[in-house]
Amino acid sequence: MSGSATQETPLFDPFAEGFVEDPYPQYARLREAAPVYQHPLGFWVVSRYDDVSALLRSGASVEERNLAPVDGPMRYLREEVYGDRQPRMDGLSMLDRDPPDHTRLRRLVSKAFTPRAVEALRPRVAELVDGMLDEIARAGTVDLVPALAFPLPFAVIAEMLGTPPTDHERVRELSGLVVRSLEPVLDPDLMRAIASANEELDAIALDMIAWKREHPADDLLTALVQAEEDGDVLSDAELVAQVLLLYIAGHETTVNLLSGGTLALLRHPDQLAALCADPGLVPGAVEELLRYDSPVQESRRITLEPTVVGGVEIPAGSFVLALLASANRDERRWGPDAETLRVDREGARHHVSFGAGVHHCLGASLARLEASVVFERMLARLPGLALAGDVTWNGRINLRGPAALPVTTGRV
Repeated sequence: MSGSATQETPLFDPFAEGFVEDPYPQYARLREAAPVYQHPLGFWVVSRYDDVSALLRSGASVEERNLAPVDGPMRYLREEVYGDRQPRMDGLSMLDRDPPDHTRLRRLVSKAFTPRAVEALRPRVAELVDGMLDEIARAGTVDLVPALAFPLPFAVIAEMLGTPPTDHERVRELSGLVVRSLEPVLDPDLMRAIASANEELDAIALDMIAWKREHPADDLLTALVQAEEDGDVLSDAELVAQVLLLYIAGHETTVNLLSGGTLALLRHPDQLAALCADPGLVPGAVEELLRYDSPVQESRRITLEPTVVGGVEIPAGSFVLALLASANRDERRWGPDAETLRVDREGARHHVSFGAGVHHCLGASLARLEASVVFERMLARLPGLALAGDVTWNGRINLRGPAALPVTTGRV
């Protein structure tokens, strides 16, 4: 089934009231009624696990130049706001490139993210986590997002890159805007704000690069700069794009894993108790938390040729949303308890939260390490952790997560 272009209310409506708080009922309806669905705006949505996995591993493109010309409000808005530019890092980051460009760009940074290289970061991550938990324990009641979920991954990626001191709050504000380009946007004012944020981040990245040329060190940013200066690897624009991608992707998604994962455990006290009783479950629990509420809800592909997905032919040049979060709760893959959090679930690691294929998340090992250290130490040191108020969501459709997560340690 492909759905109907004449429906007044589309089956996939991320702007519907309550979607950001809980998109999963919509995903379930899609999987049942139209697992390969053409939205009235022209793009396609794929929601079942096998179809999502196959699409991510296919030869489909991520480069928007391969989109077939389609009339509609999204096209005209994009042309009005962006003109010929790409909405995010000028389309030059590895996130937005197909092989062989993607292969060349990824090879530059992949050594810093091997499991062995990431494991070497464990003592430093543990030191950072312990310091933040000290502050939380002293305060008793905090918002976990600014107290831990945001500053930890931000500090780790900044140290890996070797970035100079900067205005962390401003970078967070700007990156929060830029990542909105990863989701459907129909508000021209928001699109202009994204474009403006991108330009400001470009300037910040150029300043970082200039500073690093004057202060080289044993870090990832120096390696990127020297690769560019050695001759044939990165143009200036490509260098800026990779730095911004690593800086933004290195913290934005992990914030959601840490805050969303904590929220899931606090909302399932039986699973929280099981984890406290057996800390050996933590690595598998991290995979289950990734499956249960994916920090990145969807991924995009553009078909280069007519492509059959789930028995439906999608025309060449189509924009396709692969709903990672929906695939992660597909009963056909995970069984009748797919909607249930279970920290001892076997095979949870087969989720698609990190994507699949050549664009599988470069930072997957780093995210797993940070989450494992956080949950091991937080549950050991703060066993009475509980919600202390209402959760506020960040309003994003794709990089969806809590913006505010009030918690108490339970200590008087």
